[in-house]
Parts: sequence; structure tokens; C-alpha cells
Amino acid sequence: MPDSQPQPPHSPSPSDPADRGSLLLSGARLTDGRTVDVRLHAGRIEAVGTAGSLTPRRTLGSLPPGRAPGPRPGSGGHLDLGGYLLLPAPADPHVHADTALTADVPGPVSYQPEDVQRRATEAALLQLGHGATALRAHVRVGDVAGLGALTAVLRTRRSLRGLAALTAVAMPRVLTGVAGADGLAMLRDAVKMGADVVGGCPDLDPDPAGYVETVLEVAAEHGCPVDLHTDAADPARLARLAAMAGGLRPGVAIGPCDGLGRLPADAVSRAADQLAAAGVTVVCLPQGACGTVDRPDGTAPVRLLRAAGVRVAAGSGALRDVSNPVGRGDPLEAAYLLASRHGLRPEEAYDAVSAAARSALGLPEVRVEAGFPAELLAVRGDRLAGALSLAYSRIVVHRGRVVARTSAVREYGDSTAAPDLGLPRQSGGGRGQPGKPGGGDGYGGRDGRDGRDGRGEHGDMA
Repeated sequence: MPDSQPQPPHSPSPSDPADRGSLLLSGARLTDGRTVDVRLHAGRIEAVGTAGSLTPRRTLGSLPPGRAPGPRPGSGGHLDLGGYLLLPAPADPHVHADTALTADVPGPVSYQPEDVQRRATEAALLQLGHGATALRAHVRVGDVAGLGALTAVLRTRRSLRGLAALTAVAMPRVLTGVAGADGLAMLRDAVKMGADVVGGCPDLDPDPAGYVETVLEVAAEHGCPVDLHTDAADPARLARLAAMAGGLRPGVAIGPCDGLGRLPADAVSRAADQLAAAGVTVVCLPQGACGTVDRPDGTAPVRLLRAAGVRVAAGSGALRDVSNPVGRGDPLEAAYLLASRHGLRPEEAYDAVSAAARSALGLPEVRVEAGFPAELLAVRGDRLAGALSLAYSRIVVHRGRVVARTSAVREYGDSTAAPDLGLPRQSGGGRGQPGKPGGGDGYGGRDGRDGRDGRGEHGDMA
């Protein structure tokens, strides 16, 4: 994993701020335009006040002389978020950890547990760097993979504890008829092993309705959520699914439902009303569908669904596997696509990857208010629309501590016209000559101000 690594085990001393879990975020901008200080403690937001009104907890002490203004991932203390927009952290309700990063693998994909664990860990860290502090991985069980891929993902879940919350969906291929007996046994074993959610793709079973009925029965037995893959192109089948799923707790999600967009408008409207009445969440995949190469668009008619009262969340789907060799797994890109291509306002689009996504995962709501979980994402910028457009620099907070950071510096060649235009200018850092790569004296756009002395404002990504 060349770009990011999990932090080594940490043994805090009695005076270590990370042990107490306290962190002050100062000068952050909120989506309502306010600039605030936010104090975090014990994994929650302890206080929110006007800029300059809050101080770190007295027990934190002062920073050593010369220390950078922000902590590295895993530390506590004080973090200056001047120039950053502070948001509830995204969550990703639809990832494929077992097949991630296999697009360039020569020959058959290995499902050996050690290979799956390596891919799943790297993929989760990539998505954590984008801001997703909670992930739901859909994992194949049975066939070639057996239970090995699920074993690997569950190991990944344990290794990522404290960095990100990873849950696993067990996905058997067939559940009905004689062939389905093995799949059903494998599904029950998967739940006993620790799979959090039961699911799969009923469209691939000879009896799709029977598949759904079996999944719902297993879910009811074990009190598990349900998450099903379907293109939702058959209105009658979708209506039956909604009828069976109605009222099931802890909840049912389906996706990507891109087939809804190919149905007549009246059929889509009826389906939307049925899903809303049943309380079914639709998880769309704006960055591309998964599991198939002939239907690359994974986006359902989100505006119509939302208007009918359906909770619509957005996931990433394939991350550089055969279904989408260029998949990024970036929730902010998913929100950007919902806004730029599917007509949602930036606030609605971001809700699909944050509040709605967390709700689909059964997680508590996050607001930048006292008492809420400290699951946060700081993005360079002052407006949500701009952050979705140019979200290069990000600081990710999980359970009240910084767990990932990406710092970007944009530099331009020297120009005599720039001062006359009043463009922002980076200060020289001595790493190079003005106007040359490595020198901090080029002329920066908004992200160009990410640098102080020619570096990322909070240092290099750990």
C-alpha cells in the first residue's frame, strides 16, 4: 500500500492527549456561513462556539515550540481549520472490498484470504482518505470464494478498528431450488461468523422472489439488516419486494436500481410510492454500477425517488475492478455527480453520501452540534458547492481523532500580471526558486493557499 498505511499500535502515556480523546478544531467554517470553534472529547462533539471562544481542555497543555499547527493522524490537541469547511463525515453504504483493486491483475482474481485482506485494507484506507469513516462491504460467499473472502474482510474490520467502521454483507449467488441449498447453508454460516448484514443479488437467481423471501427469513431470524443488489427493472418484482420488506427491522436497502430509469414514468412513480411506504432505502451508484460491464450507469432517478419520500443514499460501488477500472471510491465525487448530472442541489447531494448513507447503515445522525458523534470531514473551501468541485485537501476525524489527512499544494509559474490582479500568492519556503517546481513562490488559486512555506498546511499525509 504505497500511499497510506494504518497507524502502528499506540500505547498512550497518562498525559497523552490522544488517551483522553480531546481535540479543539478552531476557525472552521460551517455550511450556514458561521465560523466556529468545535471541541471534541471522548468521541463526541463536546461544544461548539463562535470563533475564538473555546480553548483546549486545560489538561491538554501547550504545544511544543515549533510544532506544526495541526496534529498528525492519531494525535489530539489543537487543529487550526482556518480556510476549511467542516462537514459531517461521509459514509459509504456500498463497496466491494473483496474485488477492489483487481482491474489490472493478470489472470483470475485470487480469493485467498491473505490477498483479499490486503486489497480490502488498501481499499478501505483509500476511502478513509477521501473522508468515509464508515463502510459497508458487500462480500461474495460460496462458489470459488467460499467463506474465505468474508473471513478476510472480517479480519480487515478488526485491523481498522479506531480508523474506520467496516461492516460486511454476506452475498450468496443462489438461494432457491436444489442448487440453493448450499448457498443457504453458506449464508447461515456467514452470519454465525460475524457478517453484519444479509443480502445478495436476487436477479441472478432462477427464482428472484424466492431469493428475497429466503434472505428476509434469515434476516428476521438473526435480527440483521438486509441489503440487496437489483436493477429494479421489473415493476412487479419490485412491488413484491417492497411488500415483503415493509416494516422489517432493522431495515432494508436495495440498489443500484438503475433499471428504474428505463421504465415508463407512471411505473417509476408507482414503484417510488411503494418503496417509500415500505421504508426501503435506495442506494444509487453515481460513479458507476458494479458487478456488470454492460450497464455502466448506476444512478437511479434520484429526484423522483426523493420527491416520493424514498430515502436515497449514494455509494461508490466498484473501486478499480473489472466493473469500473477507474472507480475512485470517493463519496464527494458521488455527491458531485448527483449535483452536476442529476439535478440535486449541493446540500441534497451531500446528504446522500452523509446523513442518508449513515441512516442506511443504521448509524446515528451527525451534526456539527454539541452531543453528536465526532465523525467529521474538513475540506479546503468556504462553500459546499466549491468543496464538491475542488475537494483536494481533506482532514478526516473518526471518533474524535484525526485519522487521515490529504494536503494539496497548487503552484503556478511566476507572472508579472498576478500582483496587479490581486491574486493570492504563496510565500517562499526556500525549497526552490520562485516559479519553479518545489518553490513556494508561484501564484496559487484557492487551493494554492493550502501551502505555508511551500508545504501542505498541516504537513505531509501520514
